[in-house]
Amino acid sequence: MDDLRDKYLGLIAAAGDEAALEDLRVQAVGKKGEISLKMRELGKMSPEERQTAGPALNALKDEINSALSAKKVALEDAALDERLRGERLDVTLPGRGRRTGTIHPISQVTEEVTAIFADMGFSVAEGPQIDTDWYNFDALNIPGHHPARAEMDTFYMHRAEGDNRPPHVLRTHTSPVQIRSMEKHGAPIRVIAPGRVYRADYDQTHTPMFHQVEGLAIDKDISMANLKWVLEEFVKAYFEVDDVELRFRASHFPFTEPSAEVDIRCSWEGGTLKVGEGDDWLEILGSGMVHPKVLQNAGVDPNEWQGFAFGMGIDRIAMLKYGIPDLRAFFDSDLRWLRHYGFAALDVPTLHAGLS
Repeated sequence: MDDLRDKYLGLIAAAGDEAALEDLRVQAVGKKGEISLKMRELGKMSPEERQTAGPALNALKDEINSALSAKKVALEDAALDERLRGERLDVTLPGRGRRTGTIHPISQVTEEVTAIFADMGFSVAEGPQIDTDWYNFDALNIPGHHPARAEMDTFYMHRAEGDNRPPHVLRTHTSPVQIRSMEKHGAPIRVIAPGRVYRADYDQTHTPMFHQVEGLAIDKDISMANLKWVLEEFVKAYFEVDDVELRFRASHFPFTEPSAEVDIRCSWEGGTLKVGEGDDWLEILGSGMVHPKVLQNAGVDPNEWQGFAFGMGIDRIAMLKYGIPDLRAFFDSDLRWLRHYGFAALDVPTLHAGLS
């Protein structure tokens, strides 16, 4: 065994590459290697001889395997050192040009809307995206049998069995923010509430998650005339036109009375929308005078205060202004689309410097 140890340890130390090392492994501890054949002879020995020879052979095998592993690592390190010495990295090569990020159209239009209404004295209010059905429906005078409360239209949060807390939903509009703002600040109040909303719908003009902005103004002598003026000023500023004609059509919303859907005069030429001229009409939002029950539910006395509310889709007015044909593309995270429709990060919309 000493001869075998000296023989193979010397050969392993002298091996010049991994191929030679593999040959030595086969010769020594392979199935027909010298040490393996020695271990097969243990069966012919007496029990006393096996007690001495067995541990010695196992120790020899382990020692040879350890030497093989150490030599393999040494050869790999030497090969890596040789490759690194032969390679060079030219650190003077030009780097990649820095790409400037862009603002998403939804963020841009939200800033535009905020700038316009801020100039008219509206502040921004926010609220939770997961809210109770009281704020989302009941406080807004939406009855229990209303279709919007069905599970096919609204995302309800799961409730464990025995949970007695009020049902929670992904808010279907930003109108709950109006209730919370009136509860917190009372009247008079003038706010807009932009944010994400959720409904179970998906097609070219609808997605399960989209964006809305609600407006609310409460005071003692506010009327539909004030609402009409505010919306006219908004449309002129947002679409950047000098004149615009609005058409109010009677409608029904549970949280306003009277209620009206608002159309703008427009024309389509070559697929391009032109606001303020032409013979066509385009619906852009819903509005009305806040229902007395809504004021009462928010802790505001309807005998003393009154006001208007309106709501519009941010995604929809972004599509109209910037000629974006499919709402679903807003949320596909396609870098080509974002680079095409995105806005410069440092261009902040202002009325005096321009919005878009």
